[in-house]
Amino acid sequence: MRVLIVGSGGREHAIAWKLSQDLPSIKIVSAPGNPGLATLGRCVAVSADDIPGIVALANQEKSQLVVIGPEAPLAAGLADALRAAGIPVFGPSRAATQIESSKAFAKSLMHEAGVPTARAVRSIDAATAKKAARDFGAPVVIKASGLAAGKGVIVCETIADADATIDSMLKDDSFGAAGREVLVEEFMEGEELSLFAITDGTTVLPMLPAQDHKRLLEGDRGPNTGGMGAYAPVSLGSAALVQDAVDRVFVPTLGALRAAGAPFSGLLYAGLMLTAQGPKVVEFNARFGDPETEAILPLLQSSLLEPMLAVAMGGGLAGQALEWSNKHSVTTVIAAAGYPEAPRRGSVVKLPPRERGVHIFHAGTAIDERGELVTSGGRVFAVTAVAQTMAEASQASARVAQAIEFEGKQLRRDIGWRERERGAGVTGD
Repeated sequence: MRVLIVGSGGREHAIAWKLSQDLPSIKIVSAPGNPGLATLGRCVAVSADDIPGIVALANQEKSQLVVIGPEAPLAAGLADALRAAGIPVFGPSRAATQIESSKAFAKSLMHEAGVPTARAVRSIDAATAKKAARDFGAPVVIKASGLAAGKGVIVCETIADADATIDSMLKDDSFGAAGREVLVEEFMEGEELSLFAITDGTTVLPMLPAQDHKRLLEGDRGPNTGGMGAYAPVSLGSAALVQDAVDRVFVPTLGALRAAGAPFSGLLYAGLMLTAQGPKVVEFNARFGDPETEAILPLLQSSLLEPMLAVAMGGGLAGQALEWSNKHSVTTVIAAAGYPEAPRRGSVVKLPPRERGVHIFHAGTAIDERGELVTSGGRVFAVTAVAQTMAEASQASARVAQAIEFEGKQLRRDIGWRERERGAGVTGD
């Protein structure tokens, strides 16, 4: 089995690791990959955004499955180009990826389909956006409509903060093209839950709910990031809640995408706010989220390859099911000095000895000209520990994360603190 994985982060490393567990004889090629992915197969220096280059590589390697990790190549139409070349691909079309690449598109689609979500006003004009912020009242959420690497959502505690954020996006171009249209959205009270689902466009296979930590600092303080850690399972994510989300969020959204001429196949991620009125959608992603992927996949006991291949080949998911471990998983992200504003690259990394039950997924690493492992991105590693209890998983993840050495590293030691406060995950049941 020859598989090409597109991307270079922790998510792609976790996917490749899981596929190699599913089928030890698998031949994995990653483009461009990273030093962690290089331990599971070959890495080829083709950028994830180089659509002709990826298609040529898939043909050259006779890939039987291409898995697209990042959102940017999906939004640029990589899956369409691969399908046009007759290459099986797990990932939605450019049109379907609008569910992530345009928050304005997603919001309009949800309203039309009756999917529960926050009220919002879309605007390309600062004055209109500021009026909407005043209509909603503080706190209020300002979102860049386009792709902003997980950093385009700002919760503003005051109207003055909202005005400054709106000016930053619409006048100062702080988010580039992604922020030239904004959504001003009512603030929703509750806890967030990440729910992934593998789908052929009709059938939905929900995965284990997870919860991530967006803020840089412990206690959920500091600037928003792409995610500083995650854990699974989440006691709030009961089987009944997951089924409710499938029925009220995933199924109608997929139906609306089909009706819009943009059928979705691949991995659909719903960020849910668990409000007093029930789950409401915060946002959708059109691919595996990071770092939740690194927390979820080590708990998946059944095959990931089989449903991915079924979707890519167009055979559908009818009759398939996912099976999960009853253990707990905690992922601690280690970030570079200066992250998220200006991460430092090139810091030499020293890794500790491997520890049973702990996975070190490479997220932003490279090998320099001296042959040394160095930092090459904002989030450098995702350290996932699996144990019988959440406390054991948390301790193991933090211990190994602390043992990884490089100058100026940043990490949180409180991943999953809400779950521990609830007293959940104390046992392995």
